[in-house]
Amino acid sequence: MYLADSRAGTPESAAPSAESAARPRAGRRLTAVGPTVLALGTVSLITDVSSEMVTAVLPLYLVAGLGLSPLGFGLLDGIYNGFSALVRLAGGHLADRGGGRHKWVAGAGYALSALCKPLLLVAQTLPPIGLVLAADRTGKGLRTAPRDALISLSSTPETRGRAFGVHRAMDTAGALLGPLVAFLILRATVDGYDAVFTVSFCVAVVGVLVLVLFVPGGPAARPASAAGAAGTRFERALTADTTTVEVRDAADTTTVEVRKAAGTATVDIRDPTGTTTVDRRDARGPRSAESGGSPESGRAAEDTRAPAVPAVPAAPRPTLRAALALLRRPELRGIALCALLLGLATVSDSFVFLLLQRRLGVPDRWFALLPVGTAAAFLLLAVPLGRLADRAGRWRVFLAGHGALLLAYGLLLTSWHGTALPFAVLFLHGGFYAATDGVLMAAASDSVPGELRSSGLALVQTGQALARFVCSLAFGAAWTAWGDRTALTASAVALALCALFSTILRPVRRTPPEGLV
Repeated sequence: MYLADSRAGTPESAAPSAESAARPRAGRRLTAVGPTVLALGTVSLITDVSSEMVTAVLPLYLVAGLGLSPLGFGLLDGIYNGFSALVRLAGGHLADRGGGRHKWVAGAGYALSALCKPLLLVAQTLPPIGLVLAADRTGKGLRTAPRDALISLSSTPETRGRAFGVHRAMDTAGALLGPLVAFLILRATVDGYDAVFTVSFCVAVVGVLVLVLFVPGGPAARPASAAGAAGTRFERALTADTTTVEVRDAADTTTVEVRKAAGTATVDIRDPTGTTTVDRRDARGPRSAESGGSPESGRAAEDTRAPAVPAVPAAPRPTLRAALALLRRPELRGIALCALLLGLATVSDSFVFLLLQRRLGVPDRWFALLPVGTAAAFLLLAVPLGRLADRAGRWRVFLAGHGALLLAYGLLLTSWHGTALPFAVLFLHGGFYAATDGVLMAAASDSVPGELRSSGLALVQTGQALARFVCSLAFGAAWTAWGDRTALTASAVALALCALFSTILRPVRRTPPEGLV
């Protein structure tokens, strides 16, 4: 099924022919991502400036400032990176329960994380710091799945990897700026850590305001043509290799679902009340489904209408049981299993930066700049790798990213002390995130239906976050008991074995399953 360009106010005589609808016009550039993706990217950029200001100084603040052992730091780092798993599925389920809740569930998560920033000013011991970090990560858990669902619902299967790549690139631009801001604050103030936490809170509030003002609700975020004065028209050309397309107009007043079978197309039109009418039309050549306005004239074939069937009830609201039942899907179950296993061998960023500092003797005041290298590499590679994932296969790119991480571990374990070592390690580290972060969500999005998109993504993210929580605890304990080199060697061996298993399993198909748009 070819998605023709839909424009507001397009004259009806400008409808494409069957031949022209089957291929793009020469010289025409398709829009890379929609405005919802750009708005969410802006929110993530601002929020990441706030979050990464704290993340950049937190390892040094806890280890050097408060004197925590690697095991104690591993516990807090595990909370910081894995506690969101406890609420991530709940956040995705709440968002799926109502179309307009994607935005508001995500907004609640952003607001909760913002409120936790000033609490770090008064938390000085392990228990209160753990509670503050747990609350902060609860906010992240609430917002992640609804936000990713909004991105997924705002893009087509063909551009989903690019959309996630663009969003992650904007997100990482904030991750690039955050440590720089923290570094400048530490150099310019006496009470540097307190100043970092205060400025971080102010920036986070700005991100919440941008979300409230500029990001549309869940269903309205679906890709569709703009609404004209007389209504909204959706053009589609049906071909033999496609089965289903679902479109919502910008006002979310109508859902049009087209199914092709045996030379005819069944068009289901659902209005906000949940009633359904069925219209059968000749499937030869393109057809238009219109919401409002006068019918389009000049069609090559006459419409053959079947009697409308009685209204049927609206689809039931998603339940938590239905969300958990998604794991019965072999493809999604395989993705979740591989993400969990690979997460068990993924050492957290904070430990990687601490290892680099120990290897190179980086002064404390420069420590906040280490995350900049990772963020810069991510920013450089996120969009190209997202496009590569759409073309070459998402699982291949995902596994290649873990190969880059394995190389970074290998460099940290060598005796090489050259000046290029930190640049090489941080570049590989950023490349790992560029090849896995958005690509994993795009692959999972292809395996779940739209009405359970948030819950499906949350299942994958929950397993991955829990695995990284366990990894932080285990790595901190191994560092305390046997030293950092032995701990990293064990992680590298585990990562290689998990990557080999994931290569053999190959849970992701090249193209999305039919009906998942």
